[in-house]
Amino acid sequence: MNDPDREPRATGWERHVIERFAREAMAEWRRARRWGVFFKLVLPLCVTGSVAAAGWFAWSQGPARASQHTALVEINGVLQAGGEISADNVLAALKEAFEDKRTAGVVLRVNSPGGSPVQAGIIYDEIRRQRERHPKIPLYAVIDDIGASGGYYVAAAADRIYVDKASIVGSIGVLMDGFGFVETLDKLGVERRLLTAGRNKGFLDPFSTLDDEQRRHAQGLLNEIHTQFIDAVRRGRGERLKPDADVFTGLVWSGAHAIELGLVDAFGNLDSVARDVIKAEEVVDFSRHEGLLDRLAKRMGVSIGAALPGAGGWKLR
Repeated sequence: MNDPDREPRATGWERHVIERFAREAMAEWRRARRWGVFFKLVLPLCVTGSVAAAGWFAWSQGPARASQHTALVEINGVLQAGGEISADNVLAALKEAFEDKRTAGVVLRVNSPGGSPVQAGIIYDEIRRQRERHPKIPLYAVIDDIGASGGYYVAAAADRIYVDKASIVGSIGVLMDGFGFVETLDKLGVERRLLTAGRNKGFLDPFSTLDDEQRRHAQGLLNEIHTQFIDAVRRGRGERLKPDADVFTGLVWSGAHAIELGLVDAFGNLDSVARDVIKAEEVVDFSRHEGLLDRLAKRMGVSIGAALPGAGGWKLR
């Protein structure tokens, strides 16, 4: 015979167990769901990070990383102290190019009519110094439209020089230019007042007469700098330079004729030299490029300076 008082107690106990079990199951399901969401979010990030770390490690392992490149240094414009194409900027670019671990070779791309012999000489010497420090890294010059005077001076330090058949090459000479306004002042009724301490301190003053002694002195300076230029070309070109009486007279030639004279070596451009000579098609530009405002400020300074009486200087042109 069933006891009616015990059945409700048993039913309540079972209900309590079932409810507790259901609550625990629900809590477990929620925990599992949170962890599932967490792993779905974090696991892809972990995989991506691992792949990136592995790629960075492979890239940083010198020869085992990506293929080497051709380093480019531009000489584009007039060589002048304080300008974009100054020894300071070019030397910094050369240093970075040679010291980069991926550099297979350096191309000096020249498009310059010349400029300061001092700036050209400093760059020439630095090219030779870097070649001695990094004998396994060649440096080739590529002349685009023009590599004349100071532009050619710099190129002469390269292992080889490549040109287009129509490139303008040469102008191995030095000049000093200016104006004389002595008679102009007389016609205008203007008296020139120049006070100096030193008999030749007014040397090359455009409002004073240039006497024979000063002219000879100026010519001596030009000849001395010209000799330095010639010596640099002979050191750089060596036996490749053909004996020709006109080579050092300041004349210019086409790229095709320059090959015949031994002033340059062969036809080529940046892409062909990188691809066929250096065997590294990727080109990385190490040139120092100034901003627009910097260039405008410097050009205004140069223009004002050039307008002043007596402004001028030595030029490889």
